[in-house]
Amino acid sequence: MKKILIVEDDNNINNLLNDLLETDYDVTQAFAGSEARRLLADERFDLILLDLMLPGLSGEELIAEIRLTNATPIIVITAKNEPSVLSEVFEAGANDYIAKPFNTVEVTARIKNQLRSRTIDETNGTILTVGKIKMNDETREVYYQDQLITLTQKEYELLKCFLQHPKKVFTKANLYETIWQEPYFGDDNTITVHISRLRNKFQIFTEEEVIKTIWGVGFQLNT
Repeated sequence: MKKILIVEDDNNINNLLNDLLETDYDVTQAFAGSEARRLLADERFDLILLDLMLPGLSGEELIAEIRLTNATPIIVITAKNEPSVLSEVFEAGANDYIAKPFNTVEVTARIKNQLRSRTIDETNGTILTVGKIKMNDETREVYYQDQLITLTQKEYELLKCFLQHPKKVFTKANLYETIWQEPYFGDDNTITVHISRLRNKFQIFTEEEVIKTIWGVGFQLNT
């Protein structure tokens, strides 16, 4: 049974989510950011439902800490719906968000979507599946419609970023500093070249552009 961590300081909302999900999932409740931090240090969860305004440790801070060590799907449930706030949340590493007040049907649908996108195979390691692309992070194999694609190390790491955050728009700086672990100074063509090579690898199997360009911003997985 998939394990879900609910992090919400409002007792009524937390209990509502627990009642909604406990039949189909192994649910753990946390009512503060610091409490969630302790739970995450001891347990592995398949998905996290996270409020932003939390006592002890904010939701934004918790996302940043989680992303230092793993790619567990995070769905933010928040009353903060300003574009600037949501942009920062996705930038920090959230996979999706739901605005309060929420519809329970929407909550369950978005959870199923995130869990379907990321499957944990205890024998073969972490398998990321988004659309027709499947990545086995244990064997470092990538498949498109069950066809094996050979990637270089940097191409693999680039694709992994997109699969872990399929809705996120990455800037060149995001990608360069994440993968090359060096400051990005804005005049380097490295990312553009590697994105082009990655696209070419997929063009053998599909005419669809797997990585699309968001003009003036960066790149995004074409889901």
